[in-house]
Amino acid sequence: MEPHEFKLGENGIKAVLPPLEADIMEYMWRVKVSTAGDVYDYMKRLHKDIRRSTVSILMNRLCERGLLARSIERGKGGIRYVYSVTTSREEFERKVVESILDALMSNFKEATYAYISKIKKG
Repeated sequence: MEPHEFKLGENGIKAVLPPLEADIMEYMWRVKVSTAGDVYDYMKRLHKDIRRSTVSILMNRLCERGLLARSIERGKGGIRYVYSVTTSREEFERKVVESILDALMSNFKEATYAYISKIKKG
């Protein structure tokens, strides 16, 4: 997962993921595996007016980004989608830091070195 945007004013994973996707990932990292319905129930508690279709779209985006994997289970009620995390929160954070530092080194090498040097001394 490569962050395509870093929002300086946001905290945590909301700095690199849209807020609703960040909420879904916070939940998924906690439970590891979940149905789309269970994720919707969780999101409904946080965002009263969220639609089930919105949650499904967001979860599909997270699959496209490689943060979630989706499988299909068949049961009495038909089919249901089951999602699982593909990377730990720690691994995600490490990849984000590496990506941002790589971009800084590519674009602002001297300033990045100077700042890192300053941090090491301080």
